[in-house]
Amino acid sequence: MTKFLTSAAVALALTAGAAAAQTTLYFGEAGPNRGARADAINFFTGQVEELSGGDLSFDTQWGGALFKAGAARSALADGVADAGTIIAVYFPQEMAAYGIADLPINNPDPWVGMKATDDLMRSNAQIQQDLANQNLVYIGTFTTSAVHIGCVGATINSVDDIAGLKVRGVGAYGQAFADQGANLVSMSIYDAYQGLDSGLIDCSQGYSYVVPALQWQEVIDSYTLLDWGQVGALGVFMNKDIFDSLTQEQQDVLMEAGRRIPDELGRILATENEAAVQMMRDKGIEVVELPEAERAKLVEAGSTYVESWKDTVSGMGMDGEAMLTEYRGLIDEYTQERDAQGYPWER
Repeated sequence: MTKFLTSAAVALALTAGAAAAQTTLYFGEAGPNRGARADAINFFTGQVEELSGGDLSFDTQWGGALFKAGAARSALADGVADAGTIIAVYFPQEMAAYGIADLPINNPDPWVGMKATDDLMRSNAQIQQDLANQNLVYIGTFTTSAVHIGCVGATINSVDDIAGLKVRGVGAYGQAFADQGANLVSMSIYDAYQGLDSGLIDCSQGYSYVVPALQWQEVIDSYTLLDWGQVGALGVFMNKDIFDSLTQEQQDVLMEAGRRIPDELGRILATENEAAVQMMRDKGIEVVELPEAERAKLVEAGSTYVESWKDTVSGMGMDGEAMLTEYRGLIDEYTQERDAQGYPWER
């Protein structure tokens, strides 16, 4: 679909007897219309339509129909789609500030991580300006949940078992795998099934709910629960020109719908991750829980990439140390809320 068709998607269709026009926006998503993130996207777009009373709606294009994951940032900035999902690891420089949510800082709880990230992205003026300079507006955040690893022909029972394996890994987690002796292979998560099936890779960094969404259970024979941290820098962004062209009421609806994503996706993940792990066990896939001492080695291995991140964002004119302090404070705040009140869907 051309840029003309999608950006012109603020195509106004007058409804019969209505004084106002309905605004339809195009949403681009590289993944399939199944799994936890797809459910969260459908929730978000449904909330937009509900909160706006039908005034604002999305036409969601799945499976990379508008753009692939590696082209999302420029596609949204250029107006190939009006809104869509950006995964920060594919844009380590341009989306470095958002990449704070990908750091291996012992932050495995999906809801806590999403709430902290969402607060930071909305409130930090440095991040807001950096996005505006790229013609982007932040709307809401997702998470992959805790980072784990699925393998075929190998089982990771300890950090030492990683050495020599061909691993699809991304971001700081992938680099930490490489530091433990893995042969890192650059590959989209959507291509991991084929990579595992063909022997191009032995293992893939992954997340429990993704296994049934991408059918990995058909090709892996072991799955190790690392409970290390999460890849949380993926979420909904909009083309700033399009966002600015909307009414204040429509902008408010988009932002409110985005704020609601963490509670809904947190609820979904709590159910789907548990179900995915049980499904793997039922199919005879060996599920390994990495011992705490081995997990600590991974947390330590990832610490060098926290420092690298601070250097990167500081080189862009932002205060990486202050940003990290703010983020860790938000993680502590939402951890305390969870411990005191439980998760929102349990209250």
